[in-house]
Amino acid sequence: MKFGLGQPIRRKEDARFLRGEGQYLDDLSQPSDLSAYIFRSPVGHGRIATLDVTEARAAPGVKLVWTHADIADRLNPLTNDFPMESTGADPVKPVTMPHLASDAVRFAGQPVAFIVAESLAQARDAAELIEFDVDDAPVVIDGAAALEEGAPELHEEAPGNLAYTWAIGDKDATDAAFASAPRTVSVEVINQRVVVASMEPRACRAEWLAGESRWSIFAGTQGSHNLRGKLARQLGVEPAMIRVQTPDVGGGFGMKLQAHPEDALVVLAARETGTPVRWTADRSEAFLSDAQARDLRTWAEGAFDETGRVLAMRMRSVSNLGAYYSTFGAAIHSFFSSPITGGMYDVPVFWHETRGAFTNTTPTDAYRGAGRPEMIHITEQLMEEAALAFGMDRAEFRRINLITPAQIPYTTHGGCVFDSADPGRNLDDALAAADWSGFAARRAEAEARGKLLGTAVVYYFERTGGGPQERAILDVRPEGKVRTAVGTQSTGQGHETVWAQVIHDKLGVSLDQVELLAGDSDLLETGGGTGGSRSLIMASRVFIQAADQIIEKGMDGAAELLEAAVGDIEYSVEEGGRYRIKGTDKSVTLFDVAGQMNGLQGEGGVDDRTATFPNGCHVAEMEVDPETGESCLTRYTIVDDFGVIVNPLMVEGQVHGGIAQGVGQAMGETMAWDPETAQPLSGSFMDYQMPRAADFPEFSFKLNEIPCTTNPLGVKGCGEAGCVGGIPAVSLAMQDALRSRGVKIATPPFTPQRVWKALQAA
Repeated sequence: MKFGLGQPIRRKEDARFLRGEGQYLDDLSQPSDLSAYIFRSPVGHGRIATLDVTEARAAPGVKLVWTHADIADRLNPLTNDFPMESTGADPVKPVTMPHLASDAVRFAGQPVAFIVAESLAQARDAAELIEFDVDDAPVVIDGAAALEEGAPELHEEAPGNLAYTWAIGDKDATDAAFASAPRTVSVEVINQRVVVASMEPRACRAEWLAGESRWSIFAGTQGSHNLRGKLARQLGVEPAMIRVQTPDVGGGFGMKLQAHPEDALVVLAARETGTPVRWTADRSEAFLSDAQARDLRTWAEGAFDETGRVLAMRMRSVSNLGAYYSTFGAAIHSFFSSPITGGMYDVPVFWHETRGAFTNTTPTDAYRGAGRPEMIHITEQLMEEAALAFGMDRAEFRRINLITPAQIPYTTHGGCVFDSADPGRNLDDALAAADWSGFAARRAEAEARGKLLGTAVVYYFERTGGGPQERAILDVRPEGKVRTAVGTQSTGQGHETVWAQVIHDKLGVSLDQVELLAGDSDLLETGGGTGGSRSLIMASRVFIQAADQIIEKGMDGAAELLEAAVGDIEYSVEEGGRYRIKGTDKSVTLFDVAGQMNGLQGEGGVDDRTATFPNGCHVAEMEVDPETGESCLTRYTIVDDFGVIVNPLMVEGQVHGGIAQGVGQAMGETMAWDPETAQPLSGSFMDYQMPRAADFPEFSFKLNEIPCTTNPLGVKGCGEAGCVGGIPAVSLAMQDALRSRGVKIATPPFTPQRVWKALQAA
């Protein structure tokens, strides 16, 4: 069909965005709104000796100034929202984060006081009047260092800074495999800390509706129901007292799923003042306070037989959680990602232990991939080192260890069940498209120009979709529209287009006839939001349920209009959504029937955590100038299996964006602190290296559609895949380029300065 599944349709929403008609959070502010400002700790660790806000409260235009004492009994603290149990001897430590620092500050940027004034300028001026003094305490910024004996401790509840211990796999069997293995290889991999840096910073506007005894809240989120639930817990009220609406969102990447202190403070202040209150982070605040990501150190080992086949993998990791748990922070490098250990390789047995550590840094949480990029990076670094140790072609080494279609369904020791996959085919297609066999000639040509050229091939998989609940209502209106309410939330992915394509495929209506209603917690009882590449997997299921209901319900109305028996009526998607008498040309439209029946509705709902497992192969080539240390990405090839493809144009866009973020981390992005003071050294884009469009070549991209068997549309999540494969592909290609000069840099970022220094030292 013209607009159906598999068609590369341009995004419906692009027209209004290109005309500047998008409605983001700050566009919704009103002149009468009060402005909020956060006074943040300028130091990384210490006991609060003085906090006097008397002068600030008396400043012009100021409506309120709160410290922890003012709100301690009005807001429940922020917690580790993901239920998990420690697999070690000690339980998960019950550390919570106050909305405003109480007795101590534990990271630079931690909220200390909350100010509301008639204007933002007045609120900022009032903050300058706050008297604040801290008795400095020793700091620790590295996760592994935080767990060492004698390290400065952050919380009494977490002796030794240990938050949790999590292990997965069979330790005894793994140890036995290593004891008898002919060959072993070991690596250390550091995934450095990065900042999410969404184009639109976090923002919130809240109003107390006294007549309704509830709040009306606008916020940039990845799910209005998600924020409603978090605010209800923090405020200690029923969710029905809160309505959250989310307009257009300028990027989320996981960070806007998480609870941050500012939202609840704004909401509480709106009720206190009786006037709408708004807050928007500036870029410096975003660097200080947005939940950050990655920051994982891993020691990995592989055991192999004499032919190079893997026998076992064994890993130990330390996850830097920051000063407090963020919403999913404890789960990112444990429950969420540890099952990815070993990739799509046929690993007979493995064991992976992760310990979470508290440090004097901003809390960490999910960021595009949410732990899966780290696990694939570790696995691929290990496979790379093993291939080199065996003296084998790196692609061939991976091939002999990949799972084969004959092994499908395949259950990993991490509990992932691969229902559909052909890794060997994806690998072959990627190598052919990348001209892997021609690399030696390209390297020689680069060397003739005085440049170093490196290449790498990596194979990734990730676990996507699967929960939580999702709901949708399709409402067919007589005027020719299908109003679509769903609990997912677009943050730039293009849901308006893809959801319309799915509904078109089921009902036959045109894309222009589908109106998407999302981002409003009052529309549906519940909604799962967007995260973990779940949206299409879950939304398509509820759309199909709702569409089937509509078609079935409409049979009676169509029979009445056509003056025929219900059994003689059939529904035709191909004709644009018409009921017809079988074997005749007598028909009525879906909208005719909706008019006959005073509207026609269908509802879908799922509560299922069955995951999908997208996978694929990335091949990267990097060129390095040894005179300057500068490098550039010259070729990049991707072959992906995302199951059935709804819109290949948009899928490719998602992959490109993910790769850009992966390359950004590999080549430069690093959140750094002074190790003596825990002062941030990366506080703006002036000292945080973001990737730019000119950094990328044209991508070679291919899709191998192997339908997923666990959802009716056969789709697999695609939103994070580019990032999962991008980091190791570029990192290993850089290592390959530098290897010819005897340089070994095992982990990113490969900044020009770092590369140049290593080359000079060699």
